[in-house]
Amino acid sequence: MSNASFNQFQGNVNTDKVQYIADPQLRNIVNVSIALERPLLVKGEPGTGKTLLSHAIAEALGKRLIIWNIKSTTEAIDGCYMYDTVQRLNDSRFGSDDRDVNNIKDYITLGPLGDAFDSEEQVVLLIDEIDKADIEFPNDLLQELDVMEFYIKETKEFIKAKTRPIVIITSNNEKELPDAFLRRCVFHWIEFPSKKFMAEICNLHYPNLKKNLLDQCLKHFYWLRTITKIRKMPSTSELLDWIGVLLKSGISVDELMKGIPFLGVLIKKEKDLEAVLAKAQFPT
Repeated sequence: MSNASFNQFQGNVNTDKVQYIADPQLRNIVNVSIALERPLLVKGEPGTGKTLLSHAIAEALGKRLIIWNIKSTTEAIDGCYMYDTVQRLNDSRFGSDDRDVNNIKDYITLGPLGDAFDSEEQVVLLIDEIDKADIEFPNDLLQELDVMEFYIKETKEFIKAKTRPIVIITSNNEKELPDAFLRRCVFHWIEFPSKKFMAEICNLHYPNLKKNLLDQCLKHFYWLRTITKIRKMPSTSELLDWIGVLLKSGISVDELMKGIPFLGVLIKKEKDLEAVLAKAQFPT
């Protein structure tokens, strides 16, 4: 695809803030999402860079990133605005120097979605781990994401997006998302990186990493992922942490060939550790 206006996101970001490589499929679907003005729903194994993608897009396009971290108690209204009734009651009793108790707007604070809508410049909005919320949460967002506006009942006014944000939504597949919600999204599953692509990722984060050390790291890492009894497989982010520890420790390639040191950086469950140790003995 050669249209420059379509290919806004080039996929490779290497700045002081963000280091990220997107494969061609991910890069293309990001640009499809931007072109269609549809939210991009991203799924994949934990640690495959779903959340970091939004940081990379914002950095690459020079846009502000707004993050809405979803929790089990999050409701759709929380992303739109919050009305501080407690503060207003307190001010009505004791007074306030900077707020007018008769002006409800003084007690309205925009949430992440409201902040994105209110921005004069286009922003990147990350709705992170949407599947953590109640099953009805995605449906409650349909209107807001579709027409890019919401209603503040306390002030009886609509807040409409001044510019349509680039919306990235991540999910760890803990819950099925409603079909009506999925119809309004563009979807991508981030495949776990091949050894070759993983080498590119590692070199981006550690440009001075010696090839023989990297090769041995990847050999150990992908061997661990072949152990079927491991419930929580080591992820890309954990591999990067592990390489960082190896470099700081000054361990040699010869030492690394004898086993997997600092195993606790890669393996985080007791049963998984037992499964690994049952295969071989490693130095601690």
